[in-house]
Amino acid sequence: MPSTPFAPVILGNEPGSFPHSVLAERHPAIISRVRNALPYGPGQHRALEELLKSCTEGTVEPLPADAPDRDRWQGWGLDGCAGSSWYDVPWLWSESYFYRRLLEAVGWFGPGAWQGIDPFRPFKGAELDAPETDEELAALDGLPGLPEEERARALLHGSLWGNRADLGFRLSAEGAEARQPAPALVADDSAALWSLLPPDGTATLVLVADNAGRELVPDLLLIAHLLAEGRAARTVLHVKPYPYYVSDATPADVVDALHRLRAASGAAAEYARVLWSAMADGRLTVRAHPFSCAPLPYPQMPDDLRAEFAAATLTVFKGDLNYRRLVGDRLWPPTMPFQETTAYFPGPVAALRTLKSDVITGLSAATEAALVAAEDGRWRTSGTHALIQVSNIGVK
Repeated sequence: MPSTPFAPVILGNEPGSFPHSVLAERHPAIISRVRNALPYGPGQHRALEELLKSCTEGTVEPLPADAPDRDRWQGWGLDGCAGSSWYDVPWLWSESYFYRRLLEAVGWFGPGAWQGIDPFRPFKGAELDAPETDEELAALDGLPGLPEEERARALLHGSLWGNRADLGFRLSAEGAEARQPAPALVADDSAALWSLLPPDGTATLVLVADNAGRELVPDLLLIAHLLAEGRAARTVLHVKPYPYYVSDATPADVVDALHRLRAASGAAAEYARVLWSAMADGRLTVRAHPFSCAPLPYPQMPDDLRAEFAAATLTVFKGDLNYRRLVGDRLWPPTMPFQETTAYFPGPVAALRTLKSDVITGLSAATEAALVAAEDGRWRTSGTHALIQVSNIGVK
């Protein structure tokens, strides 16, 4: 990871900053929502209250001695962070540890009746079952008649924008993004992405997923298209090994999304058939590596994960959190080249990301100026802008 005095690690201790608001406001709100989402008992309610007090007024506490992942978290920096304010340790670390402690509070790690029960499942299910999902899946029926290039573009943008774009099937006018004073798509390396996935049936694609529900569905649709059109011979979908950041996808969420597609009609059901068949014959596999929930950037990935990424034709990182981990959760100058922040990566890598935090790299000076002039600093966190970035300088 490049080292520069102009790119400090992001902390949450600056009042008024976006990271501070997440720690001070969003995390307590999440605790409240979780408490009311499932019929937890007195033990879970007490533990949630203790977590609320700890993360708003107290300090980072170590895991219990019998925690199954205690050694792992110690390797991820727990000993160095314990005793510090949640606001004074790296924001990426404190956010991740909050969700780890939340799972402990509700009994995820067991033993007991609540072991393995996803505290965020009600929220994920409600989104997946929403009427809007039916509308988005019905829009798939307009794709089969389009040329492959247009279908690929629609599905790529659906994966990029998730449920903000009707899965990307209602294509905007060609070049509309570029004509806006502050473009919605602040960087677009899609041509480079497609050049790495030609329709010759030889590519191995790794996709590191972000959210479940209506954002995982378009990821699966994109994978189905790549497999069906020969742009990928094999795909690996990385999800989280346990519930994380409220909406992040787990293996159970992949199953739910596939069942949602299978229950639909028309083109959606055909995409489901492609995916189901690909999982049966090994062309699509699901991975849940422990490092997916690590509070660390990807330059610190373990050797087995590095080897997997090195063997891929292309690795695609979806979403804001994965972007922060990919380039480092630092206040980079926006014009810092994406290729430089990802030069450590062992192979070609792409980012599909809607902007929802302060981290950004790879913008042109003109794009940055237009964004600042139009929206001041809100463009970094509003979720109204997105990017497609590709770096092909990693050594395979």
